Amino acid sequence: VQLQASGGGLVQAGGTLRLSCAASGRTFSNYAIGWFRQAPGKEREFVAMTSWSGVITEYVNSVKDRFTISRDNAKNTVYLQMNSLKPEDTAVYYCAARTRRFGSRAASDYDYWGQGTQVTVSS
Repeated sequence: VQLQASGGGLVQAGGTLRLSCAASGRTFSNYAIGWFRQAPGKEREFVAMTSWSGVITEYVNSVKDRFTISRDNAKNTVYLQMNSLKPEDTAVYYCAARTRRFGSRAASDYDYWGQGTQVTVSS
């Protein structure tokens, strides 16, 4: 599975962005997908995840009610809609695939990673 993250950019606080994670491979629809982020000088942090079907989703507390993860298995794509962005959301965002139907908050549980997309939120 190869993952390609896109959609990052520079936005003012309170703005919105939608990240996309496009995947190759026929088995994408069987995999859980997670979004993680890493700010300079900090460890990689779990942001959100979706189960293989999209029915089960989880978020880190700091993004609940602002971010929404969704997937379109017909397009082999997972999205992260980010609203009400804050400067503390600034980071490189990575998508990752876990070869299980249900996700995890631990980065070490994921098997494939995309290259990352930069999100910068100015105050």
